Amino acid sequence: MAVESIDRFTVVSNAEQQYSVWFPGRPLPLGWQAAGFEGTRAECLAHIEEIWQDLRPLGLRTALATGEAA
Repeated sequence: MAVESIDRFTVVSNAEQQYSVWFPGRPLPLGWQAAGFEGTRAECLAHIEEIWQDLRPLGLRTALATGEAA
């Protein structure tokens, strides 16, 4: 099934606070969970753009903030 033919998606995130779109009703990949937003692909991507301001993984942000080597 082509992605263009799917009309609903869900926003998912992982422990590193990275975001993606996923297909509702399909099992999530290991380490990912629903982030509480569903919509069209465009709506989900707009939501991700709004909430995901720092694209660096959480571990890197934390290491840089504490002065530890990543």
